[in-house]
Amino acid sequence: MENLDSIFVRRINEKQEEAFHELFKRFFNYLVVYAMRRVQRRDVAEDVVQEVFVNVWEMNKEFNSYVGFRAFLYSAVNNRCLDYLKHLAVENHYAEVFIKKGKECDELEIAEEEMYRELHLAVSELPERSRAVFELHLKGKKNEEIAQLLDLSILTVKSYKKNAMQYLRKRLGGVYFLLLVSKFF
Repeated sequence: MENLDSIFVRRINEKQEEAFHELFKRFFNYLVVYAMRRVQRRDVAEDVVQEVFVNVWEMNKEFNSYVGFRAFLYSAVNNRCLDYLKHLAVENHYAEVFIKKGKECDELEIAEEEMYRELHLAVSELPERSRAVFELHLKGKKNEEIAQLLDLSILTVKSYKKNAMQYLRKRLGGVYFLLLVSKFF
């Protein structure tokens, strides 16, 4: 004869909705307290436990005993807490790097970034063929390579580059253009 715990596990295995309501009543508060000891935040602990419950509902695993099921729940909560803490550590690391970088950032860096943004905006305004030639030029390709890649003559490549440079000089202004050329070429 099956005891109540065995019946409960069988009903969980059969995905009976009432069994999941019972799962919540039996384990939710205990698992939240268990998770809170690890993550130190009630909202996160509750989310962790709910994720584990959803996982139990969606997975195709069959549990053999109540003791095994209970061990699975605590292990799953523990693993999710560890995942959360690892993710939090990564977030904190990147936040520290960002803050440190922000403190080191000076006006020259900001100006360089703005110049780079303006250059690419202006290049995007070029006609399609001129843009393709100039982008390859920005990547360090020689006229011969650009001609071969785009199936153009070398003279055509030079003409597209010359037209692009004239447009960029006009669009960005002389001094601004010289700064860009010195930085990126």
